[in-house]
Amino acid sequence: MDSLHEERKEKITLDVSNIQDSNELHNTLKENFEFPDFYGMNWDAFWDAITGLVELPKTIIFEGWDNIEEKLPTDSQTLVNIFKEFNEEYPYMECEVLYKK
Repeated sequence: MDSLHEERKEKITLDVSNIQDSNELHNTLKENFEFPDFYGMNWDAFWDAITGLVELPKTIIFEGWDNIEEKLPTDSQTLVNIFKEFNEEYPYMECEVLYKK
């Protein structure tokens, strides 16, 4: 498992300042985290992807987060909660998530 940790990306920055709906958000997540084509474009599928299909980077930065909070308040809170739960359940793979305005 050490070889996995050596290959883990340091940081990914996602610009979410122009996202208008949940589908766009999931497309952005899919592209940036390199989810497979069969990614289900919902929060259950997101959880499955980050816990079993891809390895998250050490740091994730969301630029323009205030746009997501304003346009997609439920999705934004869900995403925050998912990353919090991920870090609680997988402390050895902890991922720092920064939500920048």
